[in-house]
Amino acid sequence: MSEAATIESLVFGSRKIDYELTFQDRKTLGIKVYPDCRVKVIAPIETSKENLKAKLREKAPWIIKQQLEFLSYHPLTPARKYINGETHLYLGRQYKLRIENADTNEVKLFRGRLLVYKHKKSSTQRLLSEWYREKATVHFEETLKKILPLFARHNIHRPELEIRHMSTRWGSCTPKGKVILNPELIKAPKGSIEYVIIHELCHLIHHNHTRAFYALQETIMPDWKKWKERLEHSLV
Repeated sequence: MSEAATIESLVFGSRKIDYELTFQDRKTLGIKVYPDCRVKVIAPIETSKENLKAKLREKAPWIIKQQLEFLSYHPLTPARKYINGETHLYLGRQYKLRIENADTNEVKLFRGRLLVYKHKKSSTQRLLSEWYREKATVHFEETLKKILPLFARHNIHRPELEIRHMSTRWGSCTPKGKVILNPELIKAPKGSIEYVIIHELCHLIHHNHTRAFYALQETIMPDWKKWKERLEHSLV
């Protein structure tokens, strides 16, 4: 039996942690931090408010660390207006957008420019989105093929790769071993793309962010922190 959830908050240092609180018939306190940074707390029914706050203060550093981990993994690319002269990214490099009317729709890179030839009634945004997805599909498959041998000793099968827009993640993996990548990732440097794929492949072996997970990631990609930082700061 459980009570209806309520929204509570805890101030820890300069940070305010909002969380959804539910009381249930259980013996231990449960805390879950989700990729969108939501926090859910499930407490034993008899837990007093004072005891609950005390336990949450103990766990606050861990909660904040998890939120920051997820935030660092969120896409940061700002909205574009899709007008001439605007810069767009591809594999970590900036290209100036040039839109021209034409009889057929086509997108291509040429001398530092991202050229969009289109019918008058066609959408530049849609054409670019389709182009990015096509490029992402090819590049992500090639990168996965290149990286997979690094995991040979762990006997993981080649995962199914899915390209899917995600508002809060660059990548994720399912319990059944499918790796999902955000097509927006094609705008990041190649090393950052490799980092995300390695990160998800490590999750096929270690499902949570444990010491073993980071040890494996470090072994496969010793400079992963550099590419993670590039991912966080380059897509602006």
